Amino acid sequence: MDMLDRAARAYKGRIIAALAARFRDLDIAEEAFAEACTRAVTAWPTEAPRNPAAWLYRVADRVALDMLRRHAIRAGAALPPPEPDPTAEELLMADSTLIPDERLRLIFICCHPAIHPEARAALTLKLVCGLTTLEIAQAFLASETTVAQRLVRAKRKIADAGISFEMPGPQAWPERIDAVLSTIEIAYARAHADAAGGGRHSDYAAEMLQVTATLADLIPHDADVLALAAMIRFAEARRPARIDADGLMVPLDQQDPALWNAALITEARPYLASALRFGAARPRVLSALVHAEWCARNSLEDAAPWPAVLVIYDALVAVRDDPVTRLNRAVALAQVRGAATALDEIDALTLPGLICFLPYHAVRADLLARLGQRDAARIAYDAALNLEPEPAERRWLERKRDCC
Repeated sequence: MDMLDRAARAYKGRIIAALAARFRDLDIAEEAFAEACTRAVTAWPTEAPRNPAAWLYRVADRVALDMLRRHAIRAGAALPPPEPDPTAEELLMADSTLIPDERLRLIFICCHPAIHPEARAALTLKLVCGLTTLEIAQAFLASETTVAQRLVRAKRKIADAGISFEMPGPQAWPERIDAVLSTIEIAYARAHADAAGGGRHSDYAAEMLQVTATLADLIPHDADVLALAAMIRFAEARRPARIDADGLMVPLDQQDPALWNAALITEARPYLASALRFGAARPRVLSALVHAEWCARNSLEDAAPWPAVLVIYDALVAVRDDPVTRLNRAVALAQVRGAATALDEIDALTLPGLICFLPYHAVRADLLARLGQRDAARIAYDAALNLEPEPAERRWLERKRDCC
């Protein structure tokens, strides 16, 4: 059902968060929402609701109460009293004047400081953005088992400590901001990984543009906030040139800058300029500078800015030395100093999570192919293809593999 699919994607985060706030139990909230969706499959074809969010919330609320009665989760505790009749939206919009963007409010609510730092963004990505445990694990270069355990511990902490899902005041924002920004980065990265913009997370591209604009208005002197707003705009500006007429992904250095969204690039530059004033050496600011270098290109006749990009990555490694930064740096390194040097750097990376990180295999395959190691390149391309890339990326990887 198209209506149910759209409603579930649009309202899942706020409904589960509302149920979690009411029952202080994420497992109950998630199970109740899933059951409400199951009942909607039967009910909606005969009588579509005027307010899908309110319908799903009300049914899930009754399901949750029934679950509490049946299983006596909190032995000896009274059941929550019946609520008046606010809609599901009203439960989470009472503080709308504080943070006017609904998705951003939910992210702030869920990045609770009582939850372990490693689990905050993961829990929020699952709860608010609907990412699977596997997708979250791939984003953090961790095993699916490790992320699942973190999520279980976070849910248990919420249930045992009775953590409230309430909108924090501005004085509490600094202790949540890093998890908030990490959540936004990963949510946008899921959309950006799909060049054609047709996947189930594609809506996050437009949403994260709005979310970062709101966040920059709320916290206008934070270098990381401003840099992230700039970075997403630079990246999203290139979307019109990211696939060719045959539906294949186009690598960044082969994209025609004439097709880029000039308005988004213009919008990004003031954010970056402000970020540089408040914290030029911050990792997110340096990452935004890489995107700015590319978006300064006017046509394919202009030389690709690989040397400048490598200089920025050298600076970035000095303040955030992680496998993803090293991998991105290796792409620039190959263009400046040769594929062999870059491959040595990549093969020195030892984090087990890279095995499930598609860009790792794609970059390694390209370097092997350049060095004439065709059998090894085909194996690396197959490893990338086994990680289920989006259609445009899959077709490009298949063509590159076939060239080997």
